[in-house]
Amino acid sequence: MTDSIDFSSLSLQDALDLAILVEDEAKERYEEFAHLMTVHHTEEAAEFFKCMAVNEAKHGDELRKRRTELFGDSPRQVDSSMLFEVEAPEPSEIRAFMSVRQALEVALAAETKAFEFFDSALPSVENEDVKALFAELREEEVEHQDMVKAVMDKVGEDSGADPDDYVDPPIGM
Repeated sequence: MTDSIDFSSLSLQDALDLAILVEDEAKERYEEFAHLMTVHHTEEAAEFFKCMAVNEAKHGDELRKRRTELFGDSPRQVDSSMLFEVEAPEPSEIRAFMSVRQALEVALAAETKAFEFFDSALPSVENEDVKALFAELREEEVEHQDMVKAVMDKVGEDSGADPDDYVDPPIGM
């Protein structure tokens, strides 16, 4: 997930750049999921994933603005190869016919994963500004989890039907 990151030597610029990459990766994955749900005519799940992509994009834009205000257009020292699925939902979680409840569960798992990333990085961080940023980002992930849980409460439980029951079996040629 993040084996190539030395958290003890991160500068604030590097930390902001990593956080932006995390948001970008999550946005892209939610866009992929929304597209797949649209293809499979699972519109409620597609709309939820689109909403999550918009939220990730907004958060990424906020971080980009902050980064620009502090560091201008100075080149990035970190890249996406240093991260893998920090906040992006797991590709194996997507199903052809997902209920909105199942889409919410995927998002909750992704937000929890992001919280764990920032929480586990904090003890290794030495720079006080980076510590403050990671603590802030960790708390934002808690807020995101709470948001998803609130929607889950409104949606209620699934009918109990397994979406995989509606998938056509492979056909031999």
